Amino acid sequence: MRNVYDVLSERGLIAQVTHENEIRELLGKEKVTFYIGFDPTADSLHVGHFLQMVVMRHMQMAGHRPIALVGGGTGHIGDPSGRTDMRQMMTKETIDHNCEKFKEQLSRVIDFSDGKAIMVNNADWLLDLNYVEFLRDIGSCFSVNKMLAAECFKQRLEKGLSFLEFNYMLMQSYDFLMLSREYDCKIELGGDDQWSNILGGIDLCRRKDQKQVYGMTFTLLTNSEGKKMGKTQSGALWLDANKTSPYDFYQYWRNVDDADVINCLKLITFVPMDEIRELEKLEGAQLNEAKKLLAFEVTKMVHGEEEAVKVKEAAEAVFGGGASSANMPSTEVSGDDVAGGINILDLLLTCGLVPSKGEGRRLVQQGGVSLNGEKISAIDYSVSEADFTDGEAVIKKGKKVFHRVVVK
Repeated sequence: MRNVYDVLSERGLIAQVTHENEIRELLGKEKVTFYIGFDPTADSLHVGHFLQMVVMRHMQMAGHRPIALVGGGTGHIGDPSGRTDMRQMMTKETIDHNCEKFKEQLSRVIDFSDGKAIMVNNADWLLDLNYVEFLRDIGSCFSVNKMLAAECFKQRLEKGLSFLEFNYMLMQSYDFLMLSREYDCKIELGGDDQWSNILGGIDLCRRKDQKQVYGMTFTLLTNSEGKKMGKTQSGALWLDANKTSPYDFYQYWRNVDDADVINCLKLITFVPMDEIRELEKLEGAQLNEAKKLLAFEVTKMVHGEEEAVKVKEAAEAVFGGGASSANMPSTEVSGDDVAGGINILDLLLTCGLVPSKGEGRRLVQQGGVSLNGEKISAIDYSVSEADFTDGEAVIKKGKKVFHRVVVK
């Protein structure tokens, strides 16, 4: 079996490592326990987390043991890394609920059976800490000057960094120390914005236990212009089907820019590199085949193969000019409303396709709305029974968004 370090490197996943030669040698000669932390800042993971889940799976497939650490403790503070403002404070009930949702989503990609992976909550050791003892034991190991020089703090100093958030690095570092002691965890992995926090944990393990541990960060999922991917008009691209429908999730990947599709295949799928190199030779419209593969593979991992097949068929029915599909996002309207006619702006608003009538008016006037394949140019257009076939109509917004309207 190939060394997983080489696999991750070939696919462009590795951003920074603390000890490249030592890590590669370690991963090649023994079964290594490693961890990635997930703070419960929402009730679903998003596509940025998904890249980290893919790395965990690569590592697990190579025989190494993942620890998925959910931040039931650190979630009470909030990581300042990559933030321009302080995170909103959450109640313990909200944090616990979010942690449970994370467990469910992580289990779709990581195999937790028979001890192949471990799920741990840092609330178990952080919430009952004695503050004075923690400061004496852990705080004494950290230099304020070094902390202020860290990238995660530097960008916040101008706008203000609370002392609450300043403690975050100590807590994440303490996580590594606890996992090292309890599970012989040797490597912490994370997004590249976690580099400073990872270094803090490595230094703490050395100071407290004279133990050498390691760190590795991953490339952030960005497009060819360097902007983070996974942002949609309605917000983040969530892994929860109730927050981002499987159809919309599939369509996001189906419609990535030509310049991004090959990189996405490398980073967030398990399509063999030989196959990806062949796809890399495609140009223009031919790249649609690579996009279809990307969309199907990612949706299959997140939502299951059955759901991926459904949304793939739904998308192809729409783009191929076929009938609308029940798997498309849909909104029900009453027969009485249809009989009386529904203004197109009201219908766009009801379907959640625009945030306001003003936005809907602009969209129609710019030619961005079609009904059953026919462009709507009048803002006073009334959608009536004549626009429905077998109780269904399809609205198209822009080039990529399709929505089914059903008469109930």
